[in-house]
Amino acid sequence: MLTGIVLTHNEEENITRCLEALKFCDTLLVVDDNSTDKTTKLAKKAGATVLAHTLNSNYSSQRNWALSQAKTPWVLFIDADEVVSVKLGEEITSAIKKIEFKGFLIPRTDYMWGKKLSHGDVGGVRLLRLARRGAGEWRGSVHEQWQIEGNVGILRHALNHHPHPTMVEFLQEVNVYSGIRAQELHVAGQRASILQIIFYPPAKFLWLWIWKLGFTDGTAGFIHAMTMAFYSFLVRGKLWLLWRSR
Repeated sequence: MLTGIVLTHNEEENITRCLEALKFCDTLLVVDDNSTDKTTKLAKKAGATVLAHTLNSNYSSQRNWALSQAKTPWVLFIDADEVVSVKLGEEITSAIKKIEFKGFLIPRTDYMWGKKLSHGDVGGVRLLRLARRGAGEWRGSVHEQWQIEGNVGILRHALNHHPHPTMVEFLQEVNVYSGIRAQELHVAGQRASILQIIFYPPAKFLWLWIWKLGFTDGTAGFIHAMTMAFYSFLVRGKLWLLWRSR
C-alpha cells in the first residue's frame, strides 16, 4: 500500500533513526548517491532495499527515478535527516485510505542545535511528500517540488527535521545547493546584476529576521537567517560568474 523512499549520500549518522521511524510503511526504499560511509550497510540492516543511482546535481531527476522504482499505490518521500513521529505515521496510514485525495501536504518543524525554529525561512512550512504513484512528477534541480494533479489534503502532525548538526555542514550544503541553483537559473536564461548581488542578500536577511519574525528564535534563528542570506549571495554571485565565463 505504501512505499517510504529516502535519498541518501553519506548519511550514516541519520539513516538508522530515519528508517526506524518508517516501519509503518509496507516497503522501504533507499536510493543512494555513491555513499562512501556505512549508509548502505545500515540501511540494509534496517530492512530497506538499497538501489544505487547517481544524483548528477538534479534532485528532481533522482526523486523521479526513485518514484519509478516504487510498486505500491502510495509513496512517501522522507529525507534522511527527517523523522516521522508515531502520531504522524498513524495519520499517514489513515490518510492513504481516503480515495478523494491524490496527495497530502505535511507540516515540517525544524530543530537546530537544540532549538525549535518556529519562524523565519522554515516557519509554517508544508511539503507535499505523500502522494499516489503516477499522480505527478518532481520538478526543479534543487528545492524541488512534487507537482501532482488532483485534490491535495493537509495532515495535522508535523515531520521533525534535524538538519545541519554543525555550522561546517550547513555551509557545505549551502555551497552545493547554491551552485546547483545558479546553474539552473543560467540554463533558464536568467542573469544577476551587481545591484542584485549587493542588495538582495541584506534584504533577504531583514525579511527573514524581522518580517518573518526570525528574531523570536534567538541565536539559532539569527544564524539561520544570516546563512540563508549568504545562500542568496552565493546563488547570484555564481550566476554572474557563469555568464562571465561565457
